[in-house]
Amino acid sequence: MPRRRLLLLVVPGLTLCLAAFFFFFQNRGEAPRELKDISVPPETASAAGEDETRTVVLYFLSDQDGLLHPEQRTIPAGPAVEWEARRLIEELIKGSRTGLISPLPPESELRQVFMIRGGTAVVDFSKEFADRHPSGSTAEMTTIYCLVNSLTRNFSAIKQVFFLVNGNERETLNGHISLAKPFLPLRSLIAE
Repeated sequence: MPRRRLLLLVVPGLTLCLAAFFFFFQNRGEAPRELKDISVPPETASAAGEDETRTVVLYFLSDQDGLLHPEQRTIPAGPAVEWEARRLIEELIKGSRTGLISPLPPESELRQVFMIRGGTAVVDFSKEFADRHPSGSTAEMTTIYCLVNSLTRNFSAIKQVFFLVNGNERETLNGHISLAKPFLPLRSLIAE
């Protein structure tokens, strides 16, 4: 009889644990569904005139307060948000002109930027973006939000950002911050 009572307790408990596991972790590590079968068009040259530009705001880290501070740049105007977003990220990789800290490794190369449904920008970096990234959750968070806040501030079509490394999903940037889901802007990291 005690064995039967033990089975009556263990089987429902095990079932409940499995159900909880699948409920909480069923989509963990998956990219947005739109990424599964997407074909990315090759980038085209700017259709705008060579003299057309736009001013954008980039965010860089300050060692004074640990917040992201704005820095204005001028980039060429382009035919699509992806084209201009690429130019903005290239400026972020170049680093600050005013002495602020660029959280992106200078060896990073931007492979592709494209949009999917829901205002999600997919940003694909070379492996150096992750491999040469300084370790630590604060460094990773600063990098993510320097990009996300800069893109969402300058392009109304971009609501969130999903990251790929070398064309593939990656579990974390460099061991701390999960890259499994798109990132929304986090304005609390921006200095006022």
